[in-house]
Amino acid sequence: MQQPVEIARIKRLLLRGPNWLGDAVMCEPALAAARRLFHGAEITLLAKPLVAELFKGHPDLDCILAYQDPGQHAGFSGKWLLAETLRRQRFDMAVLFQNAFSAAFLAFLAGIPRRYGYSTDGRRFLLSDPVPVPVGSQRPHQVDYYLRLLGPLGLNAEARPPRLHLSAEDTEAANRLLAEAGIDEQEFLIGLNPGSTYGTAKRWLPERFAEAADRLVRDVANKSGARVRVVIVGARGEEALGLAIAERMKATPLRLAGRTTVRQLMAVVGRCGLFLTNDTGPMHVAAALGVPVAAIFGPTDSRTTSPFGGRHRIVSHPVDCAPCLLRECPIDHRCMTRLTVDEVYGAASRLLESRKSERPMSESPDLKTVGPSDVTTSLNGVTVFLDRDGTLNRDSGYVGRPDELELFPDTVEAVAQLTKAGARVVLITNQSGVGRGLFTHEDVGAVHRELRERLAGGGGTLHGIYYCPHHPDDSCLCRKPRTGMIDRASEELGLDLSSAYVVGDQKRDMELARSVGARAVMVTTGPTSAESLARFRAEGPVPDYVASSLGEAVKWIMQDAPARAACNVKH
Repeated sequence: MQQPVEIARIKRLLLRGPNWLGDAVMCEPALAAARRLFHGAEITLLAKPLVAELFKGHPDLDCILAYQDPGQHAGFSGKWLLAETLRRQRFDMAVLFQNAFSAAFLAFLAGIPRRYGYSTDGRRFLLSDPVPVPVGSQRPHQVDYYLRLLGPLGLNAEARPPRLHLSAEDTEAANRLLAEAGIDEQEFLIGLNPGSTYGTAKRWLPERFAEAADRLVRDVANKSGARVRVVIVGARGEEALGLAIAERMKATPLRLAGRTTVRQLMAVVGRCGLFLTNDTGPMHVAAALGVPVAAIFGPTDSRTTSPFGGRHRIVSHPVDCAPCLLRECPIDHRCMTRLTVDEVYGAASRLLESRKSERPMSESPDLKTVGPSDVTTSLNGVTVFLDRDGTLNRDSGYVGRPDELELFPDTVEAVAQLTKAGARVVLITNQSGVGRGLFTHEDVGAVHRELRERLAGGGGTLHGIYYCPHHPDDSCLCRKPRTGMIDRASEELGLDLSSAYVVGDQKRDMELARSVGARAVMVTTGPTSAESLARFRAEGPVPDYVASSLGEAVKWIMQDAPARAACNVKH
């Protein structure tokens, strides 16, 4: 490597995006993280046209260049033409999320001085800053894989679920497209994505898609009285597959396979209340738009490419030869033929049941969070920082594995209340078990993914997760009660601390709240909470509120925040 990258000196940054739609969605958290790292730079994304369209209007990108191969950028002459275009932009640095040799070669041809990417595909000599590929007993999820590329540049953040952005024009265009087929905004949509551009090995059987869809239509209609329609989506070339399913269905679906642009596909999928799909790009699009996804996996590995975050269920049938990652099955396609309609229908039904607690079945899903009718308090502009062990879950010493995460009974509902009222909810937790060698960063990440999924199942969201991995003797700036984690969250998420709350079970949580000017709320659910509270009462000011549970703490916050806001207005 050259000398370490001086972030402040990077004024023009090029990001090379992945080529495939699903990979691009999984790369989105890393694209957003690049903005936080290079907050003073002008950031340009170079990507294939479909990916460029996917990220149109993304708030963390200043410019998007389409890499047209096939097209004007094909062959060496096309690469030279594109390199000339890039050279005129005078980029200081390129971060290559695409692993291909050609990505590094193009950055080299363009004369970009810092070329940063994973050292793979024989391109090490073309990179000024080669980064070793993550190694371990298990390959990380693709979201983590992209995010880890930024680690040597100073990023130390948990991966969040991907997010996609739709404009009002996108939504209106989708509504017009659906209206032309007689579908109004009140109908409940079930999306089917039966194809796969990667190859036929990833495709479940058309007749089983048809039967599962018919059963789901009957269920939704009978249980909710809602009008239900099925929409079949897919890429060009998959029109015949959509027709084969439609001809086998009793309900009449709308066939949109091959008929939509990427933006139209995104907006139509965003309207769905349920999405039944193979492991493909639209699966990740649906998950990133907050749509409940029943994802069918056969030859691919759900541990690395499943939808990231909550509100999805993986459906697969274990066979000895999977995951094989082959495009076409050379034997009997057993990973798909052994997967029954009952298994897929059951997974989708469970998603619908969990969805009931979030919104009425007859209501079309909104891309914004919609709260239940009993949530009337608005917490817009309010940030709630939550401790983890002893506050959200039972503190059993060190929680190093997902199966050790035992949430308190009211945790899911309490976080959902905050989310649905519009609060920003951020986790801040000391995890010295990493520094003590008891578990790894990957272990912490696995626990936090489990936490996110359980909260999302009840309608709750963590807008950020920050943890201190250091030993208590390391004198770091992030270990509570020091303010490093909140300082970083405030900068990266754009938080207003004047209306913030810190909820925790320890004295250090309350001291942290005082240090940043937030309201201090102590819950007495931790193993040493009573002792901490006694010390507070003996030594100085007590917390602003003491609650017996997180649910009680949230109830108080929802009463206190409006009064606090009114007081601030008066003054």
